[in-house]
Amino acid sequence: MTDSMTGDSADQAALADRLIQRLDSACARLAAASSFAKFTQSGSVIELVRRLLPLPGGLEALYERIGDLDAAGIFSGSDWESPELLQPQMASNTLRLSTDHTLILEVLSELRLLAYVELRLTDDRMSPEQARQFLARVLALNLTLLFGQLTEADRVHLGRYAFMVQRHLQFIAEHIGIGDTIEELISEIWRILAQRPIEVSHVKDMITSVAVYLHSEDHSVPGASARGAERLISALYGPTRGCQEDPGIDVYLERLTGMDDQALRNEALGFGRAMHDTGLVSPYHPAFLRFALDERPDLIAGTLGLSSTGIEVLACFPDLINELIREAIWPETAQAVYGLAALLERGVLFSSPVAPALWRQVHLQLAPEAEQLLGMQSTNAQPAARQVLLAGVINVLGHPLGIGQGNNPTCQSARALSMWSTNVPDYLLQVVAWAARDNEVVRHFEGQRLSSKELLALTPAMPLYDVDPVSAVTVPHLDAIYHEMGRLCAGRGEDPHRWINPEFHGWWVGRGFAILVDVASGALVDLPGFVRRFYACYHPFYNGNNPVIHPQPAGIAVTDSSGNYVGWHAIAIERVALDPEGEMRVYFFNPNNDSTQDWGNGVRVATEGSGERYGESSLPIEQFVSRLYIFHFDSRDEAHDALVPPDTIARISDMVTTSWGANRDLIPALD
Repeated sequence: MTDSMTGDSADQAALADRLIQRLDSACARLAAASSFAKFTQSGSVIELVRRLLPLPGGLEALYERIGDLDAAGIFSGSDWESPELLQPQMASNTLRLSTDHTLILEVLSELRLLAYVELRLTDDRMSPEQARQFLARVLALNLTLLFGQLTEADRVHLGRYAFMVQRHLQFIAEHIGIGDTIEELISEIWRILAQRPIEVSHVKDMITSVAVYLHSEDHSVPGASARGAERLISALYGPTRGCQEDPGIDVYLERLTGMDDQALRNEALGFGRAMHDTGLVSPYHPAFLRFALDERPDLIAGTLGLSSTGIEVLACFPDLINELIREAIWPETAQAVYGLAALLERGVLFSSPVAPALWRQVHLQLAPEAEQLLGMQSTNAQPAARQVLLAGVINVLGHPLGIGQGNNPTCQSARALSMWSTNVPDYLLQVVAWAARDNEVVRHFEGQRLSSKELLALTPAMPLYDVDPVSAVTVPHLDAIYHEMGRLCAGRGEDPHRWINPEFHGWWVGRGFAILVDVASGALVDLPGFVRRFYACYHPFYNGNNPVIHPQPAGIAVTDSSGNYVGWHAIAIERVALDPEGEMRVYFFNPNNDSTQDWGNGVRVATEGSGERYGESSLPIEQFVSRLYIFHFDSRDEAHDALVPPDTIARISDMVTTSWGANRDLIPALD
């Protein structure tokens, strides 16, 4: 065992070796079995493959043996027996929707196709080019999985197999490249950035992959896509003339000392323009901002790309903003520059408790547990853990709708953080202080004190993946409290969110509660009445033209691209308004941060082009209600005389009963 190998990795390597030996023996038995007995023998092979795939080196070992597995008859009698009949769309669906032996056979099938591409195997039924085109299409259909982003449907369907499928797709991409998917990859990046997410590490990985491809000798990208790619690459690696060839931070700082006034102004404007154009921040941007702070404070507003509102806030709170830049803005925390600009544009500092709460955050000492959640330890290096968290706070205050749950089942807590940042940013800062400094968040539920520290001592939190620093520190505490609230509601015979949401999120959550699903039986109760009530509470044409004052928590029935029920999911209704085409739409916050979602039967969620603000998703109101199953409202604001057209109710009811409600009983209104 080498010094760099941990005990855990050594154990995994030893397990992989044992499984490989057993697999070789099982493969030999399968090869020796008669044709009618291969189905029986293949089960043990598939089980060994399933156990081997997630282990280090497992995928590589299987690829080396794919010829032997194929020859032994692993595909005999299955849908994968004839590779020329396979379809990329079906292969993609299998990767996303299966978790049994069909998923394992699909992975092995694609390894066989990769062997065709690389001429490790030959088959008259499929040429190397046909195999390459097939795999390229599978990658194109799974770009979000390839780069680590899971939709809610993926998260539910794949569960613990998610990492295995992602690694498999990455393995294929490493071997065949991304050239055949480059256009779709560029478009996907722009779709993601249209929402202005806070956590953009996966986007940067995607842009780096595009940059590597474009600078290869044999790339071919249509002009429009190439221009879009160059905008992304330059925004990340060289947004201004002074750093356009990506010279490195130290070289760039030396150049700044030799620039005249006009050149420096051009640098400032170039950074601001590139940041607001893409939502990405280059590491050179914080380097310039820190330089401006010390040498040219008059350039700060231009560097941040501020409007008159942001400039006014900057003028009112210069000491605080200077300290935020000095403490939180580093090349390693570059995205916080955009968060700071958005924070100033929101004007949240004019809310009197926010500025002193941010001063507290600047000097906050983190508990060891918080540093561990951030993946950092106490060192003299900069940025330190507290500075990384401060940068995260700036991002969350600047982009409340950019918060995401990452690849974690934590939509409730992500939604709460977003709503607090929107409605009560000072309370958000209080929760961060409790979690980070005290390693304890205390909330009350119907008068009962709930301590996250005590709850986590009983049930430790699972690690979080792909989340911002604020989420990393606070969500384990919030999830523990949320689950305890659910436990306290057990046995009430109704959906616990009726009581949890107002207590968990805040006073602005309506105490009125509409639910379409009978908790005990799963049947749909008074579907027409549910639709009518939503219109009476939220549709401006039926509720007296009352807008949504505070975002309201709601629950949707997530469906896949075929309209099949997947699971329940927490969102927040932000507003209901006419889009630029005059269609009434519901604009909502989805903690998934998915670029787009196909919920089947023509219901496709939009994130841009229909009047959305950064971070919002939207649907025409009828489509939205067709996936809604719970919502809150204030009964005193409900329009009790709303005359919703019967054909509207009929269309929505049909969309429900032909999708997630297809196999549910219909119960009329209860007296």
